[in-house]
Amino acid sequence: MSEKEFAEHREDEHIVENKELSIWEAFIPVVLLMLMLAYNIFFADGEVLGAYSNQFILLLGGGIAAIVGFFNKVTIQMMLAEIWENLRSVFVPIMILFLVGALAGTWLVSGIIPAMVYYGLKVLSPEIFLPASVVIAALIAIATGSSWTTSATVGIALVGIGTALGIPTGMIAGAVISGAYFGDKMSPLSDTTNLAPAMAGTDLFTHIRYMTFTTVPSIVITLIVFAILSMNIATTGSASVDNLLETIENTFNITPYLFIVPVLVIILILFKTKPLIALGVGVGAAAIFAMIFQTDILLQISEFETTSLFQAIFTDIQIVTANEKLNELFSSGGMQGMLWTIYLICCAMVFGGVMDGIGALSRITTALLSVATTIFGLFTSTVISCLGLNIIASDQYLALVIPGKMFKKAYEDKGLAPENLSRTLEDSGTVTSVLIPWNTCGAYQSGVLGVGVGEYFIYAIFNWLSPITTLLFAAFSIKIRMLATKVIK
Repeated sequence: MSEKEFAEHREDEHIVENKELSIWEAFIPVVLLMLMLAYNIFFADGEVLGAYSNQFILLLGGGIAAIVGFFNKVTIQMMLAEIWENLRSVFVPIMILFLVGALAGTWLVSGIIPAMVYYGLKVLSPEIFLPASVVIAALIAIATGSSWTTSATVGIALVGIGTALGIPTGMIAGAVISGAYFGDKMSPLSDTTNLAPAMAGTDLFTHIRYMTFTTVPSIVITLIVFAILSMNIATTGSASVDNLLETIENTFNITPYLFIVPVLVIILILFKTKPLIALGVGVGAAAIFAMIFQTDILLQISEFETTSLFQAIFTDIQIVTANEKLNELFSSGGMQGMLWTIYLICCAMVFGGVMDGIGALSRITTALLSVATTIFGLFTSTVISCLGLNIIASDQYLALVIPGKMFKKAYEDKGLAPENLSRTLEDSGTVTSVLIPWNTCGAYQSGVLGVGVGEYFIYAIFNWLSPITTLLFAAFSIKIRMLATKVIK
């Protein structure tokens, strides 16, 4: 199933309702999950139950939700059906994650990532690096329609370049994610950009045009903040950069021909090739280039070149250089390195599936809708609903689908044009998913970029600023489009 097919599937899925369940019962699993996760993060360094603590906690949360369901006449078959639906829906993202791990390994041993770092160090200085990263990521995401693809290609390279320049990884990841999600939102190729107007009842290009009112101010503020950060960041100094360049040259065979592989992958994506095929081609082509250009590197890892390539694809490798900073940068976990993230996604889908199966998601959203008596209250309830579902259901598609279905009639009753709802869904559902560690988007971006959500959260300025901007527009009635036959109440 492709991303677009998955979005269409989510659009058509039903929402489980359970009139037996009270709002307080619906919140029991959520509150307990938040308490357990907070204790694990703030008091146990994330390892209260070992290295996979967050995964176990999500499963415990699912167990608590199941108990609540049993007390409210929900069958185990219903809960298992929703869990299976959730797990089935993330099969393609999981395959993409495995291929991204393989891509990182093969692009390292082939010299592609080192070449990106090498040429990037020559072009991108610390003084412009962060705003330039926002712009580069935004352009790639607009062209591809995918924040995930952007992070898996230029995102990895930008983190490598910025790290070599001595810029904190949290800042770099925040800049990449801000640009990637801006581009994702504004691209007509994006699955979420197509899904939001479909749920609200408007057309794609009306939705995109209406989003510019809140999206452009958010990205402009983001660029200004990153420009200020870049101008005030401590630089590594030209001598240090020269040393890095020399070390890379002495370790790898650096040539512009290596860029043929990433260009090929981007072209395939632009021609709407399925992500699994495009990334698979990227892995295969990189393996060929490794055998052509980096024979010494392959023999350094193992006495057989094919064994080194298999190790780069499936397990962890490290290229030893004369510079300790580069040693840390030139390492990869391959497919094996993605297992933690994949386990997190699967456990999150179990929790979200049980919550949907017992009717808790529907109950919580309905409760929010019931208190939305004013237009600003309606916008606020939509934002809270999207944020809550990103936390509870761990899935950005559900954070668009459920509020979209629940709030559509309420917007009509208030005389609001449907693009108000579609814009609010994107401003609060699409972009905030990456700020939740156990959400599929947060887990993916953290795993691919190698930077924890806690490290990049504050620097993902565009992502947390967007829902604030949309609420400010609602509070001051800025660009709130009304239906022609209705008047504001």
